[in-house]
Amino acid sequence: MEQKLSYEQALERLTQIIRAMENDKIPLEQSLALYEEGVGIVRRLSAELDDAERKIKILQQNAQGEIVAVDFVSED
Repeated sequence: MEQKLSYEQALERLTQIIRAMENDKIPLEQSLALYEEGVGIVRRLSAELDDAERKIKILQQNAQGEIVAVDFVSED
């Protein structure tokens, strides 16, 4: 895929790839090409999610009762 797809479009393309690969009638070469495309999409989407997570701020109340923005910390 040459064009830059939106996150949602890339996710839909990944779903299409999965459905196509579940079809046991496609040739091995096509399956491998779809697999490679899917891995690329997964990596891109994962990177976008990581970037979005870094940008998220959570408002919390500190000990003095003030509302402050703190970085989002994943529990992973």
